[in-house]
Amino acid sequence: MKRFIIITAILLLLAVVCGGIVGFNFLRDNGIKQYFATMKPPAATVSTTIVKPSSWTPGVEAIGTVSAVRGVDLTVETAGIVREILFHANQKVADGAVLLQLDDAVERADLEATKAQVAVVQTALERAIELQKRGVNPEATLDTARATATATEAQVAKLQAVLDQKRLTAPFSGTVGIPKIDLGQYLAPGTAVVTLQDLDTMRVDFSVPEQQLPLLKIDQTVRLGIGGGEMPFAGKIRGIDPKIDPASRLVTIRAEVANTEGKLTPGQFVQVRVELPEENNVLAVPQTALTSSLYGDFVFVVRPAKAAEAAPAPAAKPEEKPADKPAADAAKPADAMKPAAEGAAAKPADKAAADPAKPATEAPKPELVLSQVFVKPGRRNNGMVEILEGIASGDEVVTAGQNRLYNGMSVAVDNTIDPTKSANNQAAQQ
Repeated sequence: MKRFIIITAILLLLAVVCGGIVGFNFLRDNGIKQYFATMKPPAATVSTTIVKPSSWTPGVEAIGTVSAVRGVDLTVETAGIVREILFHANQKVADGAVLLQLDDAVERADLEATKAQVAVVQTALERAIELQKRGVNPEATLDTARATATATEAQVAKLQAVLDQKRLTAPFSGTVGIPKIDLGQYLAPGTAVVTLQDLDTMRVDFSVPEQQLPLLKIDQTVRLGIGGGEMPFAGKIRGIDPKIDPASRLVTIRAEVANTEGKLTPGQFVQVRVELPEENNVLAVPQTALTSSLYGDFVFVVRPAKAAEAAPAPAAKPEEKPADKPAADAAKPADAMKPAAEGAAAKPADKAAADPAKPATEAPKPELVLSQVFVKPGRRNNGMVEILEGIASGDEVVTAGQNRLYNGMSVAVDNTIDPTKSANNQAAQQ
């Protein structure tokens, strides 16, 4: 019987312990579930901008190729061996400057011999003319002497032209490139020697769709940029191809731009923007504010929450505690209040009476929530995108921090960082 009683007591004790553990776990899990169900996620920090009408400079953008207004690859006209190279790489040469000299010893000797023959023929012609005046020389002899003199002079001119072909000169002022020949090298006619480019003025060829052709005209301003979004070069449209390419449906445009600093190089790709007349009252937001998805383009607009959500009823309880504290102190026994002087006891009461009034004068800030708004984007320019439909002037649009945002989410606005500007510019302003 004793053993039975002991075993029964142990079983009852185990049952109570197990029941307590199970109940504790049930209450803990239920409490955790209730806590997370009622827990409000912290507000996400975002940067915003206020949408307002602004001026807009539309433009036609394209990719162009840079070339020199005057540029040519110089070649030799006749065969020969290189005797002198009278230029070096990247040298600026004047119009008519001698760049290359081929071996012309044979041609010079032929020219000197022909010039000597010209002197003999000229003397014979003068003698024939004198004899003709005296009536001794027949007319046919004089004609033969004149023909011989003319033929000899023509031969001198021909040899001089051949001699000039042994010399390569610059057809215009410009900058030469790297020599493609060496001293003593034999050159055949048409061999490329060096490139000559006039880098003071550059031209840019680019193509635009046929739909944008009516927007362009001669002498229209063109902005050029090498990269990074900046377009520091300005030029003018100098030519518009009157024919549209039927294969690509594109039209070729040519612009000219000054290259005084030499930053543009022939053959270089550049970003081209043809500026159109300025427009006013255009709603535009930074491109960082626009998000694209399978359902369309949208932005997040920051708006105040509803009054019921922004001002919950339990918020007034913490303000009543300072006022209740003096009353609780007054309810204490008189002996507990004796160590404090009357003046010292009055100060906490006055301070407690003043503290509840202070927060009452400060209006609580309304809670800010997100509203996902689908928009219709338009043109883009200089980091901004035009919004045709969806938002209105005065809306506060999120420009940074869109990651993990959703409709109705609480947010806190922090505009100390502007995503539309580089970090270097912001650091310099601060």
